[in-house]
Amino acid sequence: MKTFVWKELSAADRKRALARPENRRDARVIDTVKAIFDDVAARGFAAVSDWAVKLDGHAPIEIALGTKTVDAARAQLSAEDLAAMELAVENVRAFQQAELPQAGPQIAPKPGLSLQRVYRPITTAGLYVPGGTAPLFSTLIMTAVPALVAGVPNRICVTPPAKDGSLHPMMIAAGGASGLGSIWRVGGAHAIAALTFGVLGDYPAADKLYGPGNAYVAEAKRYATELSGGPAIDMPAGPSELLVIADDTANAKLVAADLLSQAEHDKDAQVILVALSAAIAQQIATEVAAQVERLPRAAIAKASLEEARLFIVPSLEEAAEVSNLYGPEHLAIQVADVDAVIPLLTAAGTIFAGTYAAETFGDYAAGPSHVLPTDGAARAWDGITVRSFLTSFVVQRATREGAAAIAPAAARLARLEGLEAHALAADFRLEV
Repeated sequence: MKTFVWKELSAADRKRALARPENRRDARVIDTVKAIFDDVAARGFAAVSDWAVKLDGHAPIEIALGTKTVDAARAQLSAEDLAAMELAVENVRAFQQAELPQAGPQIAPKPGLSLQRVYRPITTAGLYVPGGTAPLFSTLIMTAVPALVAGVPNRICVTPPAKDGSLHPMMIAAGGASGLGSIWRVGGAHAIAALTFGVLGDYPAADKLYGPGNAYVAEAKRYATELSGGPAIDMPAGPSELLVIADDTANAKLVAADLLSQAEHDKDAQVILVALSAAIAQQIATEVAAQVERLPRAAIAKASLEEARLFIVPSLEEAAEVSNLYGPEHLAIQVADVDAVIPLLTAAGTIFAGTYAAETFGDYAAGPSHVLPTDGAARAWDGITVRSFLTSFVVQRATREGAAAIAPAAARLARLEGLEAHALAADFRLEV
């Protein structure tokens, strides 16, 4: 972990020290994504299939989640595995149901005027679930269940195959528990292109794309939303990030474990430690070095740690400053007075406050979705919620009395802008 003393850094040095890994948007990634999208736009599913075989070794197929398929997958899992998955599904469902917005109140700014916001589910959601080296069935739950609660009629789930072409049985079991009708075995930028152009079976093009992914998937989502008529996206959601603020009361073993829990995701993941003393910084760094050697994914975690940062700061205020400038996907606070820090924070995908609030809980079973903004997008974007799968609009009603109350002002303002047709459309209401 590269170490910096915050007060010794210039503004330019601070910006460089907090930069994300450069290869998240290198020219090779951008060019490859463009080539894939151009090909899929021209040749449709055949192009998706060719890229899938080339990059993953397996052609895309749709796996219908009928009773027999789901039961067979469940039979490969222990009762404890299934109970843990079902607890996660239930907690996510309960949290999202509690956040499901209802139609807003009817507002009457003038007699005869009625204004009300109403919500509708989007029609088609493209759900990307990372797989390959680590089958993230937790992401399936964190996207499919909020979409189910929102009432989205078309939920298209895509996920890469394992090297042998299989899907982990928990992916299928979780899909069944989340109410999905099928899962498409296809991943990467070509899966995002397939969702964008609507070439997977009889499903229409996605109205919005959801889910995290590697640098190629993140770039593909960015590229898709910039196309004319392209889909919306949930947020920039690339390789994982975690920032931990720790003072001398922090448990070094727990902080190190939290940092490594994100570093083991991907070599492009980034972890940041903001320590309030050199002593606790050294304790945590030593613990990280010891724990990483025991991990099955040690090589990935070590590659990620090459981009890790350790900042030493003199106060909670400066710790919050570092965090706000970085805008982490995940933020863990391991200090004596957690409540003194939270009011200082302005940008984080989600916050884990205190010793017992493990980032892992949020990843799997607490209830809020773990699909969160990365690359500093937390300064302006939320993570996935049930609201991410809804659109809203205001229904405006007016009686003749209401029209008479507002038409003169509306017409005058329209004429001030030089828009006479607008003004007449208001005036004419008073003649009916």
